[in-house]
Amino acid sequence: MTLGFPALAAGIDTRIHTCAELHGLITARGFVFINNADFQDFVVANASYCEGGNSGQVQRRSVPTADGAECLVNYCGVAFGGMSGGSGGM
Repeated sequence: MTLGFPALAAGIDTRIHTCAELHGLITARGFVFINNADFQDFVVANASYCEGGNSGQVQRRSVPTADGAECLVNYCGVAFGGMSGGSGGM
């Protein structure tokens, strides 16, 4: 499935993709914005997309997909204490 820039700018609803499709999209683009009711933030392919590229910033988050309730994705959090980088912390 190919999404154009306007679709990605508005964010994607992970519930219309399988977990494998979601991971493929994240890998292909490096990062995408997820726009679900319970999680609205960027997810990334790896730590190089986080500020400073610090692997300590990468946190795992579970989001629902078409084929399951829990698909683990990476997002950039704060490396040392403080609040997470997204509105949907665990």
